[in-house]
Amino acid sequence: MTGAAGAVAGVVGAAAVAGDAVARPGRAPALPGPAAGRDVVRRELRGVWVATVANTDWPSKPGLPAAAQRDELTALLDRAVERKLNAVILQVRPTADALWPSAYEPWAECLTGTQGKDPGWDPLGTAVREAHDRGLELHAWFNPYRVANHTDPSRLTADHPARRNPGWVLPYGGKLYYNPGLPEVRAFVQDAMLDAVRRYDVDAVHWDDYFYPYPVAGQSFADGDAYEKYGAGFPDRAAWRRDNTDRLVREMSERVKALKPGVRFGVSPFGVWRNADTDPAGSRTRAGVQTYDDLYADTRGWIRKGWLDYVVPQLYWHIGNAAADYAELVPWWSDTVRGTGVDLFIGEALYKCGDPAQPAAWQDPAELSRHVDFAAGHDQVRGHAYFSAKSVAADRIGAMDRVVADHYRSRARPPR
Repeated sequence: MTGAAGAVAGVVGAAAVAGDAVARPGRAPALPGPAAGRDVVRRELRGVWVATVANTDWPSKPGLPAAAQRDELTALLDRAVERKLNAVILQVRPTADALWPSAYEPWAECLTGTQGKDPGWDPLGTAVREAHDRGLELHAWFNPYRVANHTDPSRLTADHPARRNPGWVLPYGGKLYYNPGLPEVRAFVQDAMLDAVRRYDVDAVHWDDYFYPYPVAGQSFADGDAYEKYGAGFPDRAAWRRDNTDRLVREMSERVKALKPGVRFGVSPFGVWRNADTDPAGSRTRAGVQTYDDLYADTRGWIRKGWLDYVVPQLYWHIGNAAADYAELVPWWSDTVRGTGVDLFIGEALYKCGDPAQPAAWQDPAELSRHVDFAAGHDQVRGHAYFSAKSVAADRIGAMDRVVADHYRSRARPPR
């Protein structure tokens, strides 16, 4: 997520279908509707991201005993229930490693402090079961191309795919990445992610904003050899890179649906597709990064082509921000998804609330509640997701308390 890149609802759909009170086997149990004498239950996403890369949210530190890791995880889930949230977006493949016994990649370093070391339990399997037992959806959050937050392949496990296939990997900006321009890489990362979908009853496959890496001044992403081999027929390298990302998204969408039609596929991109000064179809923003041009991710195109079930743009700016105004971006995204069948949820920067390094707007506990109020006026917005779990728990200045008091007085079902 861009909010933690250094390390990372609207009132809608008031009708509840009486038949929804029957839980699907293995899925998050449905909440009781009006037939059970309760208030009408809304359909809106109330999600929270749980980042595991560099132990951002969980586990609190590497090397905890399995029981302690499990206790921390269930405490996060309990906190989500207390806040009347209904979906947990758990990062299960943070750096080309896994929070389950993967057939493709080593155990994640964030669990034990040693990549490849068995933690003695199955975090993803436990998370799915415990989330569903609490009426929460579990969205499995994967990072397709990030290999390591360093550039030393020798620090990876000896049998790591990146070491067995050194030609797949490129250093850039102090990190290692799989090269998105190689068809064999694209196939492998899909296989690695689908291993979890095949084995667990996850509710969604979720990607964040990391496709091609964010630009680093003075550095070039050295994919020239792949471009020379595969770039014929494209007007320039940028168009070829966008096609590589398009292929990843389209192929994964098709494979998820073929494997488990009930599993949703969603992406949480950086919040600006293109500025209007660059493209008349873009938003009235002046953001320094544009996903189409800098990350080679045509997020608007994916929506219009029907490759996504939902999109969660990271609108991590306050209302009135001069370069990227929340009040400009919500209508733009609402118009973008209109008529496509793609659900729109808004990514919210809870982590900024009360951070003294942030502008004055983020020192006001009511800022996020105003976001939810504003989004309620746009009919395509079907919920919000908050970055991230640590901030939901700490709630530094009571911003999450304010959202719950103003908007989440009763529970809600996620849209389906």
